[in-house]
Amino acid sequence: MDNHHIDHDREDRIGFQEVVYGESKSVEDLSHILEDFISNGKNVLVTKLQKNKATVFLKKYENAMYDEPSGIFILKPLKELIKKDEVAIISAGTSDIHVSNEVFYTLKYMGVNATKVNDVGVAGIHRLMDKLEILRSFKILIVIAGFEGALPTVIGGLLSQPIIAVPTDIGYGVARGGHVALNAMLSSCANGISVVNINNGYGAAMSAIRILNLINK
Repeated sequence: MDNHHIDHDREDRIGFQEVVYGESKSVEDLSHILEDFISNGKNVLVTKLQKNKATVFLKKYENAMYDEPSGIFILKPLKELIKKDEVAIISAGTSDIHVSNEVFYTLKYMGVNATKVNDVGVAGIHRLMDKLEILRSFKILIVIAGFEGALPTVIGGLLSQPIIAVPTDIGYGVARGGHVALNAMLSSCANGISVVNINNGYGAAMSAIRILNLINK
């Protein structure tokens, strides 16, 4: 019995197609889902997919791609985008790559170019200051940080664009698991920052997509 009901009308309804959360699904379930998308002539994005599952699908679908740090799996090759980068993905440290890559590949899948600005955390604030002029050229800033999660507040006090903050699980002691970063971002004194859940790079990317769809309409 087929218990999978893919929402193929979602793109017409809200502007983007359904994306598959891979972490909690079995290889068998994911196989049925992928074949459903293929039979409808669509590409598919799978998030949070573990390496052992991805290995199975990479053998079956030779044109698929998989990014191990983020767990992003894309069934078919993406077209190169000619338009200007509209989003900056700003991360505090290189350890945040699992989230910054999830944002990057989700945006690319949805047809949006993004620039990654890595390793500009508040421990070396001069690195961020050197990038301010470049960052002013983007429509949306997605800011990723673990530990005490201060980076979105700093950027929110310096730049005017919509800011989507993403806490990560990077840190140790009381910072372990990302709850300190999440609480810090939620209680930020910088006005108008939006905050998504811990490690939710996909959610941040889709928030940006909704804003861009409105701006670019």
